[in-house]
Amino acid sequence: MDRVDLFRRARAWVLDYAYVGFWQVHGFLFRVDPARYLTPAPGAPEGKVPVLLIPGIYETWQFMRPVADHLYRAGHPVHVVRKLGYNRGTVAAMAQLAAGYLEEHELTDVVVVAHSKGGLIGKFLMTMSSVSPRISRLVAVNTPFSGSVYANFFFLPSIRAFSPQNRTLQSLLGHLELNEHITSIYGRFDPHIPGGSFVQGARNVQLETMGHFRPIADKRVLQEIDRAIAAGERDAVEGA
Repeated sequence: MDRVDLFRRARAWVLDYAYVGFWQVHGFLFRVDPARYLTPAPGAPEGKVPVLLIPGIYETWQFMRPVADHLYRAGHPVHVVRKLGYNRGTVAAMAQLAAGYLEEHELTDVVVVAHSKGGLIGKFLMTMSSVSPRISRLVAVNTPFSGSVYANFFFLPSIRAFSPQNRTLQSLLGHLELNEHITSIYGRFDPHIPGGSFVQGARNVQLETMGHFRPIADKRVLQEIDRAIAAGERDAVEGA
């Protein structure tokens, strides 16, 4: 690694934490009622599939508002699970809350769009026989599907849960049959996931983005989310 690349990575790390700090404060002070995303945006296309947003650990759904705004303007009804709070529970427990939301609102043909830990929750949902038929695709941004070696250096159970040796992660990795319904979007450098977010058998999209949090609002990421949803819609039509 040359000095230029090292500088770029250090800069990306600083900007990443500045970004997450801004959105954590902004989301707390200027909260938006998620109900606004359920009615069609003026002038937006009709008939778009519903989207369920799932944030990462220590993130509320407000952190994903750049994604929510983008998909809402594109015509998608955007759903969030407010009961997730800051998403500090186990992947299984958070998946149960999300499953309850899908069942309560009788949603079908849902695309789950998730960030980081949210992608693990999304895949866990796809293993649950009660709700998996309701989900058509998972689009995950910077998700540690294979865990992160850095998690081994933390004492907090919520962080150690991302260890590559974690049983839940190992179980999810074993569900190879689900991967064809997953789009994994990740950047050239993610300071939290040194091993990357490649998923065997999935649609993997690596971009020139850098950072773990800041890419959520990157236009390139938003465009790839659109492409992943459109691809899922085409697959559904062809398989019908």
